[in-house]
Amino acid sequence: MSKTKVAIIGSGNIGTDLMIKVMNHSQHLEMGAMVGIDPASDGLARAAALGVPTTAEGVEGLVKLPNFDEIEIVFDATSAKAHVVNNDRLQPFGKRMIDLTPAAIGPFVVPAVNGDDHIGAPNVNMVTCGGQATIPMVAAVSRVVPVAYAEIVASIASKSAGPGTRANIDEFTETTSSAIVSVGGAERGKAIIILNPAEPPLIMRDTVYCLVNASDPATHDEIRQSIEKMAGDVSAYVPGYRLKQQVQITEIAADQPVETLLAGGDRPTHQVSVFLEVEGAGHYLPTYAGNLDIMTSAGMQIAERIAQQKETAR
Repeated sequence: MSKTKVAIIGSGNIGTDLMIKVMNHSQHLEMGAMVGIDPASDGLARAAALGVPTTAEGVEGLVKLPNFDEIEIVFDATSAKAHVVNNDRLQPFGKRMIDLTPAAIGPFVVPAVNGDDHIGAPNVNMVTCGGQATIPMVAAVSRVVPVAYAEIVASIASKSAGPGTRANIDEFTETTSSAIVSVGGAERGKAIIILNPAEPPLIMRDTVYCLVNASDPATHDEIRQSIEKMAGDVSAYVPGYRLKQQVQITEIAADQPVETLLAGGDRPTHQVSVFLEVEGAGHYLPTYAGNLDIMTSAGMQIAERIAQQKETAR
């Protein structure tokens, strides 16, 4: 059975890593094109050496490729602003867009949480690296007890943050905060990203704080079990994803000023703290770049599901 052809716009770190994943590890996808704007980029050179059609003329070059009509799914690994232009150009051709930028044109998708909910959408947004790592934990808690407030802190190696990531810092916080609510299920959400300049570069670390009403000790066990199950679901497609230490559930002190974080309602009784580590697979990027690896892995997971559904429907 023929595989679904995909194109990748963006020949930088994320796009190149995604290409290698598709070529070496995909069951239902095959490369149709690698698209960039820098003729000297390593990504375009590697693609050409591997026999993948390439263009350095951006989305217009993609449209001009002889095999453009064969391409069904397009990954966008550029920037939030560029994605708006790319999406507008490709939608009239009926291409399915998987957005790895924080543009948030389409619905937010986190494979372990709502991976099957938007399979038919023309454009799906993969939130952010911090969102892919932490929103599953917020969702795991909210499946047991309502989350009044969730805060995530994503710490990544400065070396793993390229020009696109740095240009999208504001969009990162806004998009992730929004998805913590719409996908994670929290009533309010906040996202913080830290670019750690330490040498040697440190692996991606994420911390998730959830404020909940959980006075019953039995609820604590349910929360821990839900989190552990979710961690297993994510690690199925991101093998380097793991809980760094035991989940902590602590009582909120009476004098702790949490009211300013809440949208209203009862004052939460406990704080759930989850500590994560994301190690990259090392397919193209260094293993410390788990922040980039989780994005490419999540994006490919959704594309696999879209392609598999198409094959089933035949």
